[in-house]
Amino acid sequence: MATKLLTTILVSLLVSCALGERYQGRLTEAQQCRLQRLAATQPSQRIRHEGGVTEMWDDNDDQFQCAGVSAVRNILEPNSLSLPNFQPMPRMVYIEKGQGLISVVYPGCAETYHSQQTGPRGQQQEGQQTGQRSDRDLHQKVNRILQGDIIALPAGAAHWCFNDGDEELVAISVSDINHQNNQLDQQPRQFYLAGSLPRQSQSQIGSQKESQLREKFQNMFNAFDSQMLAEALNVPREVVRRMQNVDDRGLIVKVRRGMAMIRPDEEEEPFRLPNGLEEGFCTMKIRQNLDNIKEADVYSRQAGRLVQVNMQKLPILRSMDMSAEKGELYPNAVYTPHWNAHGHTVVYVTQGEARVQVVSHNGQNVMDSRVTRGEMFVIPQFFASMLKAGNNGCQFVAMKTTSLPMKSPLAGYTSVFRAMPDQVIAESYQVSPSQAQDLKYNRLHQTLFMPPTQRSS
Repeated sequence: MATKLLTTILVSLLVSCALGERYQGRLTEAQQCRLQRLAATQPSQRIRHEGGVTEMWDDNDDQFQCAGVSAVRNILEPNSLSLPNFQPMPRMVYIEKGQGLISVVYPGCAETYHSQQTGPRGQQQEGQQTGQRSDRDLHQKVNRILQGDIIALPAGAAHWCFNDGDEELVAISVSDINHQNNQLDQQPRQFYLAGSLPRQSQSQIGSQKESQLREKFQNMFNAFDSQMLAEALNVPREVVRRMQNVDDRGLIVKVRRGMAMIRPDEEEEPFRLPNGLEEGFCTMKIRQNLDNIKEADVYSRQAGRLVQVNMQKLPILRSMDMSAEKGELYPNAVYTPHWNAHGHTVVYVTQGEARVQVVSHNGQNVMDSRVTRGEMFVIPQFFASMLKAGNNGCQFVAMKTTSLPMKSPLAGYTSVFRAMPDQVIAESYQVSPSQAQDLKYNRLHQTLFMPPTQRSS
């Protein structure tokens, strides 16, 4: 009996070690942050669709490899639809411009929105008994999205987006490839339920890159046997062929028949079917606007403001382990030197320009450059950084690979110096006691965002 128990324990330990090595190996691959230099970059690849454009940053860039993230900018033209798809990792999306509709489909959740067509006198149409076809359209919640919104897309949840406005809808997306939900590999993947990658000329992206992109963006239904699929869906085989047809429209298409559905801004009560999950995960809020000045977590009349969204403001972020913030720095204001104790930070500049400095653990300056609108860069976890806005100010949005970020500032009333005795500071830097007090108290009434001083200018 003892021998059998000992054998069981040894087998369990071996299995645990094997799983631990597999999990650790997957993380180690994405966390090789031996960075010599950081640089703000623009998208390196551009794909033209019928109804818009997809622009992708280089996933092989060392800074994106270090953070384990993938970044994309999608541009939807008016009356265009981004076709339904899902991804194996969580994604944060920032709406830089425009407005539209988005829906995130959760398996097992009830269709809480419905539209009911009626006859001339308001009677319901025939054929609406349970299990029969009707004129009623049931679907899950549709969300109105606006400029300045941050949107949370959980791993494995299908979603689509429609631009019903009069201008382009520009969306910046950052996916956390290294999240534990993604147990495939470190390659960014999209699983599309419709459409196909449009054929690009080799002069645009090259034949090899086009082949690689086609492996990333393909309609899942294309690979199924049409007869089996028709039987599974209980539809004619011709319908399945249409689902599998590659008509070169791309993954963002023009809507030809119009889009009629219950809008989230209509004053109608949603129809609710009984479902034990509907009051929990199924109805979680997925968006928060970062342009609302009333939501500012840091505000200075002289320096600017910072709006943060973490799992406390948007509970769905707890399972995604991501967060975001949007900052607006007034001309020549400074985002104080600090480091992030939790997660990597991906920064995208939306307006203006700024000078950015990032320092690694060995005291090496890995970034000292000017960043402008449309550029993106990564600040790895624990790397110290600071930012100074240009003469016209600077606005940026930052997405983080943690749901509850924590900053450790080096100046201001919450700085590390404030928590140290004067003597420790004086001995550490070989300065006088009065100079040590200057380091502690010269920014006593400020934090994070600081106005320029006459001395610094």
